[in-house]
Amino acid sequence: MIPSLVIFLHGVGSQGAHLAPLGQAWRSRMPGTLFEAPDGPEPFDLGGAGRQWFSVRGVTPENRAARIVAARASFDTVVGALVARHGLADHLDEVALVGFSQGSIMALDAVASGRWPVGAVVALAGRLASPPPFAPPSATRIGLIHGDADPVMPVAEAFAARQMLSDAGYQVGLEVVAGGVHAITTREAGLACDFLADG
Repeated sequence: MIPSLVIFLHGVGSQGAHLAPLGQAWRSRMPGTLFEAPDGPEPFDLGGAGRQWFSVRGVTPENRAARIVAARASFDTVVGALVARHGLADHLDEVALVGFSQGSIMALDAVASGRWPVGAVVALAGRLASPPPFAPPSATRIGLIHGDADPVMPVAEAFAARQMLSDAGYQVGLEVVAGGVHAITTREAGLACDFLADG
């Protein structure tokens, strides 16, 4: 099913406006779809005008999961307001979350925790860092897209996420982009659009 609403979730230190052009680019493939690109709920605490879903100051593999859990309430407020605005609170199967980097972490957590059983999630250059156990699988389609030369989020994170989600019973696919770094290139954007538009 082509989603009625796509919500873009930016990376740490960025802003929703940086992902908004994807909606314009995808409109020809999904003409009936609405696109939203909110800002993260917190100012980026390492400087600049960007936003964040949670702080990465002093983040470690040991404390990352706790930060994700702490960020759930503010994430749910942002996403819930957009879903409600478009009248889709009772139709989450028509909603898709598309995240990049930290936005992908939060998108995968939204599904793995059982809070947001949306129709689809696309995680670009992300990782699954949510604390187990994961919620029973929903019907959410999950697409992981990752460059194999990403120096920030190694591609091993995508393989690990696929394994963990598959083991938990989720529908998950992985596209590895040769030479891809920590960015949304035309190739990655096209794969993400295909995943959503082809249902």
